[in-house]
This record gives sequence, C-alpha cells and structure tokens, in this order.
Amino acid sequence: MSTTNKITDIHCPSCGAPASYDIRKGVYACQHCGGKVTVGQAQEEKRGFRSLQQTKMREMAPKYRLDRASCTGCGAEVVFEENEALASCAFCGRALVRKKYLHKRDLPEIVIPFRITEEEAQKLLLDWCEKNRGKKEAGLLKKKADSLKGFYLPYEFVRGPVSCSVRRFADGGTYACGGFIDEVFVNCSGQLDNLLLDGMEPFDLSAITEFDFGYVAGHKVKTDNISGKELEKRIRDEVGESYAPAVRKVLETKAVHVDADVSSVVRMPALLPVYYLSDGQLMAAVNGQTGKVSVRAIEESHYYFLPWWLKSLLATLVISATSFAGFSLFGMERGQSLLLTAVLALFTLIVTLCAYSDTDRLSFRVESGRKIFTSGDEAFTRVGGRLTGTTPPERNITPPVFFMRLNGKREEVVLRFSSPLRIAGMILTALVVLFLPVLVALFMNGFQFSRLNLAGSAVWFCIFVPVIPIYLIKFGRIDMYDRPWIYVVSEDGTMKRYREKNSSGITWKSILRLLFVPPVCLAVWFGIACFCTMCYLTAFGFG
Repeated sequence: MSTTNKITDIHCPSCGAPASYDIRKGVYACQHCGGKVTVGQAQEEKRGFRSLQQTKMREMAPKYRLDRASCTGCGAEVVFEENEALASCAFCGRALVRKKYLHKRDLPEIVIPFRITEEEAQKLLLDWCEKNRGKKEAGLLKKKADSLKGFYLPYEFVRGPVSCSVRRFADGGTYACGGFIDEVFVNCSGQLDNLLLDGMEPFDLSAITEFDFGYVAGHKVKTDNISGKELEKRIRDEVGESYAPAVRKVLETKAVHVDADVSSVVRMPALLPVYYLSDGQLMAAVNGQTGKVSVRAIEESHYYFLPWWLKSLLATLVISATSFAGFSLFGMERGQSLLLTAVLALFTLIVTLCAYSDTDRLSFRVESGRKIFTSGDEAFTRVGGRLTGTTPPERNITPPVFFMRLNGKREEVVLRFSSPLRIAGMILTALVVLFLPVLVALFMNGFQFSRLNLAGSAVWFCIFVPVIPIYLIKFGRIDMYDRPWIYVVSEDGTMKRYREKNSSGITWKSILRLLFVPPVCLAVWFGIACFCTMCYLTAFGFG
C-alpha cells in the first residue's frame, strides 16, 4: 500500500513534484527535473503549510460548538461537542469536569479519519477474545467490550532525514549512520500506555488529510499534555526504535543502542483514530483505521538478568549432568563416568567463562514489564458496506547508510562481519594451528602417513584442543565484531574493500626483538626447540 501523500511530501520548488531524500548527499532530490531541496527549505515548506492551516482553523472554529473536560484523577483532557454528556474518564474512570471553550491552538493540522465504527471495533475485540480464550484478559474483556470508545488521540507525525550513533552493548563499538524515517507517529499523551498503542500500529498514510473540525463531530478528542522536552525525548526514542531493526540486521546483533538526531525532520501534530478501553489494569486498543487489536497483559512479567560468571556455572552444570547421564545410560562404570564428566566439566567451564566474559557489564537484576498481545498481521477495509480483511500497511523504513572517517575523509561504507568466507577462513586457520606439528611432520618424512606417531604431538594437542574452541568462541568472535571488513562505496555504487596498512601491529622490528632481545628471546627459542622436537617425534617416532 503506497504511503505517498501530498500533505507529508516535500515538493520541488521548480516543478512541484515530490522530492526524495538522498541520504548520501543530504538533500531532497526531484526525480522529475533534478531540482534540489535542502533540509531547511523542507522544514520551512511545512511551517508555511501549518501557518495556512492555523488560519483556516481560526476561520472555521466559530461554526462548531466544542467544549473540553478535564479528569480530576489522571488529568486527561478530552474535547467533545458542547451538548455531549461525559460521565467518566475513559482512561481512568474518574469524573470529568467541564472547562472553558477549547482553545484553537490545541488542535493539530493533519488527521487520519475513522474508518471503522464503534460497533465494528467492539466486534473485532470480541473476535480477539474468542481466538484467545485461554488468556485471562480475554475473559475480562468479553464483559467490558461495550466500554470500548472511540477517540482521536494526539500524535506528532515525524518524517525526514535522521543521523544515528549506533553502539554495540557487548564491545562498545560505535558507528555512524544516516537514514530517512518515513512514518513515525509519537504519542503526545502522558496517561496512555505507549507499548499498547504501538501494538495497534501501523496506520495507512495514504489516508492522511488536512484537519477539519468536522472530523471532531461525533468523536471525542484527547488533547496532548506532555512537555516539549518530554516530546523531544519520545521522538528520539521512537525514531531510534524504528531504525533499530535495520541497524541490528547490519551489525548482526540485537544488543545495540541507537541514538537518533532528529533535528532535520519535519514534524506535524496529528490526530489518529483509536478505540480505547481502560478499566484499572485492563487495557485494550483497536486501530480505528485498520482494525488491529492490541491488549495489555494484566499481570507483570519478570525478566531475570544473570551475571556472566553465573551463566557459565549454570551452563557447565547442565552440560555435565547431561553427559554423566549419557555415560551411565550406555553402561559405563560409575568411576569412569565421573572421571570423564569431571574432565569435560573443566573444559566446559573454561570455554563458557571465556564465551560469557564479554558481558561483564551485566549484573544480577530483575526487570518487570507487561506483555502486549495483538490480533496479528491483518487489516480491514470497507467493501460494499462491510469490513473485509486485507494486507496491512507496511512500515516504510529506508535502510541505514553507514559512514566512517577513513584516511581523514568521510566515506560511505558497507560493513561485513560474519561473512561465510571470513568464518571459513577462521575455521581453516584453527585447523591448521591444531594440526601444525602433523603437517610439518608429513613434509619431513616425505608424506609417509604410516610412519606418523601422533603421540609425539600429545603436548601440543593438550594445549590447543581447549585453546582452539576458546579462540573461536571468544577471541574469534570479538575480532569479527571489533574489526569488520569495510567496503568503501564510490559514487557509481561500486564497492572496494578498505585495508588498513599493517593493522595487526606486527613489524619486523618487533619480530627481531622477540628473537634476539633477552630474556624474552630465551623463552621464544625454547618454544621453537620444543616445537621442532615434537615435529621430529611425530614424523619418525621415538625409536
């Protein structure tokens, strides 16, 4: 479903056609005539629209008799027609107190109209209850479905270029990327559950239209009541969370933090259609446009975070217990089973301690939260007077473009971490290191496999059998994520791998120091002598 909309588009000043944002060049470019629109010009265009819309609203206001009520409990303010009676607050259940006539500045400039009636929304909620009969929330909502009421809720519509600082939790690596956010709505009410409202999104932006007081008739309007500072924070958080999935895909991990700079986006206050139900801890919302249901769990869920060393101990205990049970099941003597299990436990403990030690920032803690249940990936549209299931609108997320400063110049780059070629190279290197004395011995005895004596490399195997998996699990993974393969993208779209000169830090000077400067050189030559001895014994035996 297309999200192109004349109201939210940025237009070329030359021909009037919609202009698309070019992340690499940092400007809006017209695909029709090649005209350019800067970020500042784009923001000014929407400020002009908002000024015209405010003038239009001031002229329309006298034609409508609107009032506002303020809740004595949660402070929620609701706009409604003057003759409409409101007995209680739909958000906390307390009494509403009428205030003076609604100030015109409280209303936004754009709106998505209701497409689903109150009766249809209640039926959709009951359908969700029927499909989720096993949930406690479903049984309670069945009795409360008629309390579901429609509201226009206050949002801030955000669209435009963003720049993000992306940080990995595990190793602290930080990357810079740019992108374009096309359809983020930020809730501007302090009383409502953000996660519950997020669960019923997305909306279809093709239905956005200029606000008209006629949309308020027959519906209540929740007014915004958060500070500008809190709204700024919510916008940054929402934009960051919207971009996080695309960033996680590039960085190949879920443990990322996205800090978004939204100073260049276009912002427009909006009203969105929502059917809302709140009764104590029981909360539900139905998208007034698509019909998607969102229900908040009554009971809190608890999430436990364990320190890295405890994770290692638990993993070792589980693996050891499973191994001992397996040895016993296949008839091995108890003493032998205990001995093998002890050896395996020691090896497992060393490996898991190394594997989990990069999460040393995590300490034991318990966090609480409420699950959000939704009706799934189905939207509804009206065909011939009846609601019909359709494919839901998709969030339009432009893939992030990463930038790095290389050789003093800011370059567009593509990052590659765990590519198949790189993983295969790591495994091949590990195998070569593990069997290095055997490979050297084969060269020494003319590839006479029958003469090989693997006992000659026993010490080598005892050292490297535990070291290799530790390297692959711990240091190999860290190396991949600390030093990704970097490909520089040229203007014509071609990519060339960037290689740092002597990135390993090894120089001939350091090698000569290891070989000839005491006392370190003594240990190095002793190691070389031991290795040569192992190779000889492996090649020709002990006889």
